[in-house]
Amino acid sequence: MSLKRIFYALFVVVVAGASALAGATAGGFAVYRAVEARDSLPAPIQQVLPASNTNPSQTLVLNTTDIETAITKSVQKTGPAVVTVVGTIPGQITFFGSTGDQTVSGSGFFITDSGYILTNNHVVEGTNEVNIILSDGTQEKAAIVGSDPYSDIAVLKTDGKVPAVATLGNSDVLKPGESVIAIGSPLGDFKNTVTVGVVSATGRSIDTGNGYQIEGLIQTDAAINHGNSGGPLVDLAGEVIGINTLIVRNTGSGDVAEGLGFAIPINTAQAVAQQIIQKGYFSHPYLGVGYQPITPDIAASYNLPVQWGAYVTRVAANSPASQAGLQQGDIITKIGDVALDANHSYLNTLYTHKAGDQVTVEFVRNGKTMQVQVTLGEAKHN
Repeated sequence: MSLKRIFYALFVVVVAGASALAGATAGGFAVYRAVEARDSLPAPIQQVLPASNTNPSQTLVLNTTDIETAITKSVQKTGPAVVTVVGTIPGQITFFGSTGDQTVSGSGFFITDSGYILTNNHVVEGTNEVNIILSDGTQEKAAIVGSDPYSDIAVLKTDGKVPAVATLGNSDVLKPGESVIAIGSPLGDFKNTVTVGVVSATGRSIDTGNGYQIEGLIQTDAAINHGNSGGPLVDLAGEVIGINTLIVRNTGSGDVAEGLGFAIPINTAQAVAQQIIQKGYFSHPYLGVGYQPITPDIAASYNLPVQWGAYVTRVAANSPASQAGLQQGDIITKIGDVALDANHSYLNTLYTHKAGDQVTVEFVRNGKTMQVQVTLGEAKHN
């Protein structure tokens, strides 16, 4: 081999070694920087939540371990206040004979140390007897103080022992992404089951199919099943921020959904419950008409002059509507400043007002748009 080729080979070896050394040094430096940066980062999962419902500006920052501890403590704090609600619906007499009594179940939780319990209206609707089962298995009788089908809230009362009272939070400060805990008795058998998820969204509306929507709902992916209804949705501070009320599993178009649970905000539920406890009922504004909702499809089928509205099918005698001059066949299109449309049903729009309010009702009669002033009455639900 020539001297020139030997020199060239040594040069390649030296360069390769130097490159390797440089690469190792650079790689080591990069790893060092990465480790240094990693060590200076905060914990990988954090949750910021209100430290108190009285001062939401104060926040508490939790890392992964703290979140697990907070979940455990929240369950320990709220769990004893949760009850299983068992109701009996009396049998019906039919053409083929009488049916037996039906047992229904749900969940609820104590909101006062005097024995008041918050739950859903649909849990106890139609029942003639209600019992509650405490977290320790003790069974006690309870009475329905009052309920409101439109907000799906009911208040029960027991004269038995109250093992714990749930702390109510402030649902107005909830934000999507916050961790939440659902506690209840799914299927009636698995008492005080705990599931964990997040607030998926706030301000959701669900059509009940009865001419109105339940509005302002909290959407969560915490697992909720039949029997969870009426149970608390709790934040990491151990405060109840909602009442678990329904799930959506089938959209009607064949699609099957998972993780679509909804809860009534506790601020709404608390306002309804306070009135029920004070008065024995919850009042809504009363106009005094029977109606059929009008949609674009119905309007097209019957050649109606408006796309959205409420067709008046009857007017109750001596009602605010009859005193104002509304008649059967009128089409209500606007209540106050809000026009009826896809997002503003008749009942939901009416219920933005209260008994005693004087409102302008706009309607169409014989193709002509007219207005009347109406003083709303009071409808009692108990």
